Amino acid sequence: MKDHQIEVRVRYSETDQMGVVYHGNYIPYFEIGRVEWLRNKGISYKNMEQSGIALPIVSMNINYKKSARYDELLTVHTIFKSQTSVKIEFDCAIYNESDELLTTAQFILVFVSLKTGRPMAPPAYILELLKTIE
Repeated sequence: MKDHQIEVRVRYSETDQMGVVYHGNYIPYFEIGRVEWLRNKGISYKNMEQSGIALPIVSMNINYKKSARYDELLTVHTIFKSQTSVKIEFDCAIYNESDELLTTAQFILVFVSLKTGRPMAPPAYILELLKTIE
């Protein structure tokens, strides 16, 4: 399955005086979505790092459509888009409790060796997983 959803409640510390989520706080919501997408597919990001592989963001595009507010329960949608050589791409969206689209984003991440700091091909177990969902 290409899509994964997780709910996140907006905390007070993530908002401004008007109760609106600060724009930079959407990035951690999307990170929660990507990490849980991997976990849902049987891949622990922690174990991946322990085996010497990181997955940093090299490109992101975020489009804010409507504000999230304090104490709202948000649903973060993470959708696998594609994987080529060392890159993996995700399309993401955040909806509020009324199922209104708040934010969309596209992320490109690169598999990197923690030992060398250089891009690397994903390990075989990740390639096999990605083949089953393309």
